[in-house]
Amino acid sequence: MAFEVHEDQYRMFQILLNTRDAVDFPTLIFKACIEQSMAMGTLTHAMETGWVEMQEKEREELVPSENLIALVQQGLPERRFLPLLEHGPLPMKEAVAKAEALGIKINEVVKWGTLRGWLEKRGAELALTSSGTKALQQEEDDEKALKIITAPEQHARLEKEVKQGIRFTNNFFLDELKVFGLEPERMQILKKRPELLKIKERTIRWVKLTDKGRSMLADMCIKAEEKNQLTEEDIVSGNWKKITLRPYDVTLPAETVAPKKCHPLQKILQEARRAFLQMGFEESVSPQVELSFWDFDALFQPQDHPSRDMQDTFYLKTPEKGTLPDPKLVEMICQTHENGGNTGSTGWGYCWKAEEARKMVMRTHTTATSIRAIAQNPEPPRKVFCVGRVFRNETINFKHLPEFHQVDGIIIDKDASLSCLLGTLQQFYHVMGFAKVKFKPAFFPYTEPSAEVFVWMESKKCWIELGGSGIFRPEVTRPFGCKVPVMAWGLGLERLAMLRYGISDIRVLYGSDLDWLEEVRLCQ
Repeated sequence: MAFEVHEDQYRMFQILLNTRDAVDFPTLIFKACIEQSMAMGTLTHAMETGWVEMQEKEREELVPSENLIALVQQGLPERRFLPLLEHGPLPMKEAVAKAEALGIKINEVVKWGTLRGWLEKRGAELALTSSGTKALQQEEDDEKALKIITAPEQHARLEKEVKQGIRFTNNFFLDELKVFGLEPERMQILKKRPELLKIKERTIRWVKLTDKGRSMLADMCIKAEEKNQLTEEDIVSGNWKKITLRPYDVTLPAETVAPKKCHPLQKILQEARRAFLQMGFEESVSPQVELSFWDFDALFQPQDHPSRDMQDTFYLKTPEKGTLPDPKLVEMICQTHENGGNTGSTGWGYCWKAEEARKMVMRTHTTATSIRAIAQNPEPPRKVFCVGRVFRNETINFKHLPEFHQVDGIIIDKDASLSCLLGTLQQFYHVMGFAKVKFKPAFFPYTEPSAEVFVWMESKKCWIELGGSGIFRPEVTRPFGCKVPVMAWGLGLERLAMLRYGISDIRVLYGSDLDWLEEVRLCQ
């Protein structure tokens, strides 16, 4: 039975069958008009089966510089200067002047003349050596090589051989100059002169059929053309009769498709927003650049609290301060801080400063949005939430960023209670895909009682803290005319996204790892 090969492989093997000599690899692929990768793959398989033998040899290709012809015609600097020393040494000062008159640099003359052994310095003079005296009578091998390389007739011969497919480059190899009586070891100085030419290391492979290969390939034939589908041209031309349709292998893995999709973090933000909207909440927004009044003071946070330091909060340089709201409201907040006002509290007992409350900050929590919502309408019943970006002066690491997202919310209702609050949060996390939720007592400056929220992470077999919650203290709500309990919470969304997508480093969510963005499954 005939051995079937592709058409380009057939041409390549025919070349090898038609000669008993080894054929160099570049010439083989040139004559066979076959791609290098296809040829190498075919020959590698043929070597493993014992059909071909392949030998390798390192050769040095001489790649001339663009201006080599002009440099050779002018003459090498040391050769041009040599006759000036024929009648005796020259003082260096005089040698410099004569070199400049010839339009060459004396440092090149000294460098190459000394390296060749033609010149030597004798005190302040430059003189010929015995080798230099001999060099006056005859050229060295490297000089002869340069003239051969730049000779028009040699260049034309190489070009012709390239066109005929006899060789693959129109440059000489160093070992080819032996036919001109030149020895490679006497031309090593050329490797140090890139202004003349560069010597490129090449691995040349020769391929030859073995007797086994000749026997196997003697009756080879061209494999019928296969296609996945016929084209209009195939049908009109009648070529379809020669084409074999390639069978489909349904067991092969399909191509991975990465369709356009929402960013994983953005999907979490959208899901959080949808969850609260479905539970009957109204959405509220507030500026990311906020007054300290709304970010701290309105939440009954004392002005000497550590979280208000620049180590924890980003303060704006321009504008440094903003305008406080209604003076009556500001006065009520002032009284609440100093002596409790009408809240039934004793306050913090310090002198509250309006200038401190006027400072502009990057919003440190979305609770500032919640307190603004209470100020706008404190009447129950009301359910409000906010999804927004917040900023804290955090050291960047695997679980902290100076910029992240929170979902904040409040429920204003006369029957509001801690158990109602915990049930609301449990329902939210259930919608977000977390079946197990638990709470632990905690302390927060503006809620009492307070609780931290934890969810169970099945992959890590542990509880993960995601945020805080509680009932606003009277000092927070009473100044705004709210006389019923207000449930409140603030929950981090980046950490929730990390749990959802199995990420151990929060920075991944803000990075540019396209592979991860393509591979991450949003439905999980």
